[in-house]
Amino acid sequence: MTHPEEAKPPFPPFSAETAAQKVRLAENAWNTRDPERVALAYTPDSLWRNRAEFLQGREAIVGFLTRKWSRELDYRLIKELWAFHDNRIAVRFAYEWHDDSGHWFRSYGNENWEFTESGLMQRRIASINDLPIQESERKYHWPLGHRPDDHPGLSELGL
Repeated sequence: MTHPEEAKPPFPPFSAETAAQKVRLAENAWNTRDPERVALAYTPDSLWRNRAEFLQGREAIVGFLTRKWSRELDYRLIKELWAFHDNRIAVRFAYEWHDDSGHWFRSYGNENWEFTESGLMQRRIASINDLPIQESERKYHWPLGHRPDDHPGLSELGL
């Protein structure tokens, strides 16, 4: 099998190990809050549904993420593999953030991902709910960026 220059390993079909790697790589990228970097994991014509917003293509993804992270401040995310089959992965996630008024939220969701043979995501379907929380209820306290390897995941945190 050959992969184009834009290839993003690991490649489908996924095993439990490679699916978990793909999920952690996605989490790490999203925790950079760098829209250009994150968009490179998707095909140039990738289709998204995020909540009730429908997007197509990297340019739209970059615009969406730029708006998202200008509103969702101090964003920290944990993703966890839920299921996988062939070129598809199901993920559950939770992230914490606050708005410009200092109100904190924990956003919970599920994503369905579909990949090309080169490991780029061609479809992302996300359903997300926001729960207002007190700052004292936060569970994610690592410095902004990559979640430390020894930080508990969603299951260990009871989320």
